[in-house]
Amino acid sequence: MPAQPDVARLYAAHAGRVHRWVRRFGLGADADEVVHEIFVRVIERLDGFRAEASPTTWLYRLTTNYCINRLRDDGRRAELWRERGDPTWQAAFDPGDQETIAALRQMWHRLDPELIEVAVYYYVDALTHVEIARVVGCSERTIGNRLERLRQAMTTATRGTP
Repeated sequence: MPAQPDVARLYAAHAGRVHRWVRRFGLGADADEVVHEIFVRVIERLDGFRAEASPTTWLYRLTTNYCINRLRDDGRRAELWRERGDPTWQAAFDPGDQETIAALRQMWHRLDPELIEVAVYYYVDALTHVEIARVVGCSERTIGNRLERLRQAMTTATRGTP
């Protein structure tokens, strides 16, 4: 059985990084609480840690999924996308990508969670297909397919068809 990481060491080494990731989702006011909740999840899911994944990658995915779910569960995602004019979110986008930003803001509440996750990694964190595939644990082709589904959904939404 592969060795599991020590939670205290993970916390000491990565809590600051997880805190920054949480703040990027606009959860700054609750960031400390969210970080602690994420590390509770680490304890609960420690047996699911695959030794072939780095602890950083594993924490990154746990954090991203937790934050996406928290925004969804709080019912704030549509409001957050409407309000997102701040530089922390827009810094990852090129000026020519404003149409993508607007479409994502409008569609946040209607997108499949897998597409939201890939959209965050690709458009917000500017990860490559290879990096996203590594984080998500699937093939580059699957990432490409999800991004294509996202583009199709956005095209459909901007044309005004259901």
